[in-house]
Amino acid sequence: MALVASIYKGEFQLPDFTLNDSKGVAHNLKEQMGEKGLVVAFTCNHCPYAIAVWPRLVRHAATLKAMGINTIAINPNIHPDFPEDNVDAMKEKLVEWGIGFPYLADDTQDVSKAFDAQCTPDIYMFDVNGELYYHGRIDDYWKDEARVNTEELLPAAEALVAGKPAPQPQHPTIGCSIKWLD
Repeated sequence: MALVASIYKGEFQLPDFTLNDSKGVAHNLKEQMGEKGLVVAFTCNHCPYAIAVWPRLVRHAATLKAMGINTIAINPNIHPDFPEDNVDAMKEKLVEWGIGFPYLADDTQDVSKAFDAQCTPDIYMFDVNGELYYHGRIDDYWKDEARVNTEELLPAAEALVAGKPAPQPQHPTIGCSIKWLD
């Protein structure tokens, strides 16, 4: 597992990359921007942390979309040692988990490196200008949604849409380390 230090607003801009989804359709990150912003979630299929958070991410993406914030997920673990994270497995998860937003394969891991992503899940939210606004966890209890006391991603999104400063502190995400090719 990895505990990831947050990066704060103004220190990081949304990189300009194009990745393919599991069907081979290209998606440019900047073109995914919603009217108010974009959430980029580095995640995968096999990590217990990611699996626990996927239902919340899928549900929150619909709420965020209504707020003008789009969501994309990026799988950095396209690695021969982890076949459960390959592109074919991603196709299955689109249906199984009801993922209604682009789920992209970072097969070179260039995008993950550009973000300095460390684990799955790792959540970034950008404002409409592509400035990092929030980098942190979805809520305060990854393992069991019934035990969540404090939502963190949705209140950050509400603050973004309202034009308020980014919430502080931004708690680091926790999850399985990315399976680097090198």
